[in-house]
Amino acid sequence: MRQLTEQETKTLFEKLANYTGSSLKNLIAPLDDSPDADRYVFRLNRDRVYYVLLSVANLATSISRDNLGSLGICLGKFSKTGKFRLHITALPILAEHARYKLWIKPNGEMPFLYGGNVVKAHVGRWSDDCPSHQGIVVYNMSDTPLGFGVTARSTAEARRLDPTGIVCFRQADCGEYLRDEDTLFAS
Repeated sequence: MRQLTEQETKTLFEKLANYTGSSLKNLIAPLDDSPDADRYVFRLNRDRVYYVLLSVANLATSISRDNLGSLGICLGKFSKTGKFRLHITALPILAEHARYKLWIKPNGEMPFLYGGNVVKAHVGRWSDDCPSHQGIVVYNMSDTPLGFGVTARSTAEARRLDPTGIVCFRQADCGEYLRDEDTLFAS
């Protein structure tokens, strides 16, 4: 495991800021106010980025990179072109710090979990003043995070759409744990 380079950190923070907004700083803030407080850090192993406590990351330096399978929460991976792609394993972190949220009705849960986009007919509620092309976390009506995506339209534009119009493009959903179980955690 190694620390991220400046360019990798910038790419990661731009992607996370699209979903979390200004609460991004809460991801790396110390856990308490004591002088030797532990905090979360981002570490890279192969091409995957992990979100882990600093004390645990320091202990992991004694394990060779080839023998270390995973550590902490896998947020995603860097592509060969240098772009960062969030994995569904980042959902607990994104849901906790999400700036914009979308709740889907029970009749829209299964189409979303099977990999489909969210259409207007399936939307139960939506955060106010959400712009288009913004990262959004998708919940069911009982506030359970199901996945995340990118808005296709702003909330104002979506009100004028027909019921079959797409309001959110799916990026990841909990169904990926079953659909991609062979490749999700593979190196």
